[in-house]
Amino acid sequence: MTRRTVLGALPALSVAAEKKQGISLAAWSFSGSFFQGKWKLLELPGILRDKLGITVLEHVNQFFENPTLTYLGRLKKACADAGVQSTILMVDGEGGTASPDAAERKRAAIAHRKWFDAGHELGCYAVRCNVYGGAQNWKADRDLVSRAAETMHMMLDYAKESGLDLIVENHGGASSDPDVLVALVKKVNHPKFGLLCDLGNWNKGDDRYASSRKILPYAKGLSVKGTWGPDTDPEFDAEKLVKVALDFGYVGWWGLEVTPRRAQGAAKRPVEEQFAEEVKTVLGAKAIVERVVLRKG
Repeated sequence: MTRRTVLGALPALSVAAEKKQGISLAAWSFSGSFFQGKWKLLELPGILRDKLGITVLEHVNQFFENPTLTYLGRLKKACADAGVQSTILMVDGEGGTASPDAAERKRAAIAHRKWFDAGHELGCYAVRCNVYGGAQNWKADRDLVSRAAETMHMMLDYAKESGLDLIVENHGGASSDPDVLVALVKKVNHPKFGLLCDLGNWNKGDDRYASSRKILPYAKGLSVKGTWGPDTDPEFDAEKLVKVALDFGYVGWWGLEVTPRRAQGAAKRPVEEQFAEEVKTVLGAKAIVERVVLRKG
C-alpha cells in the first residue's frame, strides 16, 4: 500500500469540526475477549450495532489482521454494512517517539506512516500516537519535549496530504504528566496537532480531575473512564470526570474506553463471561454519558 494509492482514495472526514456531542466506542473496551479469540475486527462493527446501539468506532492497530488495502476495504464494508463510522485510529508498538536516539525517533515516525494511510482509508479524522522513550525519571529529562516535538513534526509532514489530525494520549509515564503534554502542544504549535484526553490514564498519586482540566483545552478527542455504582471510587468517579469535561466545554466524541473490573489476582474469566461483562460495562458507561451529556432519561 503506497501513500499515493491511499491518499487518493477518498477525502478525510473532518469529524472534529462538526462540533456536536456523540458517543463512540474505543475498541480497547473489548480487548479481553479479543485476545481470548472471541471475535475478529471485521466482526466488531456488528457487535457495536447489535449489542451496544453505538454507531461510531475508535480503532486499535493491535486488532488489525493485516492492514493491506484489500483488508481495509473489507473493514470499510463491514463498518458501512453496520452503519458504523470510524473516527480515531489508536497506534501502539511503533517505536520511541521521544527516544534520545535520533535514528530510533525517525524509525518511529516512518513506522506510523502506514497507520495514517489506513486511518485515511477508513475515514478517520485522527491518528493517536504515544510519547515514549527517554529517561525513566522524565522530570529530569530536559530535552524530552523537544525530541518528541521533532518526531511529531515528521509525522505531521507525512500526514498533511490526508488532512488527518495527530493526537497524543496520556498513556503512562511522561505522557501522563499533564505539564509535559501542555508543553508538547505548545512546542509543536500546529493546528493539526492536539491531545486525546483520557480521563483515567494519570500517574499514580495524581489528581485525575485536576490533570484532566489541564489538558482539556488542547483535546481533539476524549476517552471516558472511571467507576460508578456501588463500587464508585471517589478519586476515579466516571460521572464526576464526565462533568469536569462537560463543564469545561468539551464538544465532540465521548469515547467509551472501559473494561470490566477484576480483583487483583483473580482468575481470568471464561471468554463468554468476559464478553458479557464487557458489554455490561460499556452499557454502564454509555448510560452515564447519555444522562449527563446528552440529557437523555
